[in-house]
Amino acid sequence: MSKIIRIGTRDSELALWQAKIVQSQLEHLGHKTELVPVKATGDIVLDKPLYELGITGIFTRTLDIAMLNNDIDIAVHSLKDVPTVLPKGIVQAAVIKRGNVNDTLVFKHNEEFLSAKEAVIATGSLRRKAQWLNRFPTHTITDLRGNINSRLQKLQDNEHWNGAIFAAAGIGRIGIRPEEAVNLDWMIPAPAQGAIMITALEDDEETRAICKELNHEETEICTTIEREFLNKLEGGCTAPIGALAYIKNEEINFKGVLLSTDGSKRIDVTRVKKLGEHDDIAAFCADFVIERGGKRLMDNIKHSQRKINVYSTKSFTESQRLLFQEKVIADSSDFVKISLNRIHPRFLKDEIKNVVITSKNAVESLVTNYSAVELQFKNIYCVGRRTKRLVEQKIGKVTHTEKNAKTLANYLVEYLEGTEVTYFCSDLRLDDLPNILKENHIKVNEIEAYRTKLDGVEVGDTIEGVMFYSPSTVQSYLKKNNTKKVIAFCIGETTATEARKYFKDVRVAKVPAVESVIELVNEHYVSY
Repeated sequence: MSKIIRIGTRDSELALWQAKIVQSQLEHLGHKTELVPVKATGDIVLDKPLYELGITGIFTRTLDIAMLNNDIDIAVHSLKDVPTVLPKGIVQAAVIKRGNVNDTLVFKHNEEFLSAKEAVIATGSLRRKAQWLNRFPTHTITDLRGNINSRLQKLQDNEHWNGAIFAAAGIGRIGIRPEEAVNLDWMIPAPAQGAIMITALEDDEETRAICKELNHEETEICTTIEREFLNKLEGGCTAPIGALAYIKNEEINFKGVLLSTDGSKRIDVTRVKKLGEHDDIAAFCADFVIERGGKRLMDNIKHSQRKINVYSTKSFTESQRLLFQEKVIADSSDFVKISLNRIHPRFLKDEIKNVVITSKNAVESLVTNYSAVELQFKNIYCVGRRTKRLVEQKIGKVTHTEKNAKTLANYLVEYLEGTEVTYFCSDLRLDDLPNILKENHIKVNEIEAYRTKLDGVEVGDTIEGVMFYSPSTVQSYLKKNNTKKVIAFCIGETTATEARKYFKDVRVAKVPAVESVIELVNEHYVSY
């Protein structure tokens, strides 16, 4: 090859060491090379946005862009830092023979702290943190970032830290492995840890052919399995995943692990296959983990890494939570707590001609106190389809129902048989219905069937929308939160009327049901 091969690399000491290894091997084969340290991407212009090209890796992005702009011919990476899906137009050209795969503990004085209840270990890796806490659950993990030299210096400077975890290959390659360092054989490494990868442009066949001469087949086979396992589990989410494959006696030996971020949950998998019959090993092991709780674990990790943008003032069921579309990260709790009252028998000693029920809570209170036989009412008037359904299931036929209390009151003024109603209600209730009836000379006997406690919580600054299900949930929310620019998603017009007193943007569900409010939220985020 007559042209000079431009080798792109980050400018850290370890990255330059790795690039020089590749440079040395290429020059040994008779090729001319040039190292091109690449530092920043701010002044590089591309024809397409980064997301369209699939450029994602925080440690590889700069070199990917430089390559797509034809500023370099190849790039040298620590393979464990490379996303499992490469950007469009860039391919893996070679993998250099692997170094030490282990994680290494560097400690300051001695190893006695390992048996102590309390100790502080520094690492910026979720995987190392989770595995350490799984083994030493009472220890504390503190964050540690920066290049290898700066991380070692931080360890020495901090008197409260007992040790820090590094990749053995990294501290070994640049010759700064301290004497007080031990390999953690029990810790499953990151997929492809210890391996160096070369990437090139897919259409640069000449450069790719040269790089292929540097490829170490055994390392390529093992790291491909590990990265495929990672890819099938990961789903675009950073999670504590370890994987290691190695070849012994013409067999592929594989072990993988997925943990919760705090190390309290752990799912392991191992498998051995003959070399040449190993194509399904990564898929099999990933499916094994997923089927044994891995999917739920990954879903929990994904949601914990994304900011909550919608809050519900009523707790969701699991089936309701699954109805939200991908852009919605919802949390929920009950902002209104209900306690049912004892309804004294004297209220029911005489036949009640006209009963008004405006909530399911009143129904529950009645049927908790008395049997259906004892609840003989001539006419039952209620609010809401679900309340009507519950009344007819547990008490008796409903004479008439309306969407809200105000419209029901207007109906009763027009069509009520007689001039008196018994209203089973809460200690907190809207005044519309009793006021309208009293103004029209209808006597209202109010019986407190249940008590309502406003028990809201303070929601985070990331909340863009709040889901309300009654005027009480609006009031409960306001006790702990201000009316900053959030959208009020309301279950019905009565709730929306209350919300409009405090919120500028109020949306009303088509049907008075939680699922309909969820649909309202989804519609907003589809068009958002």
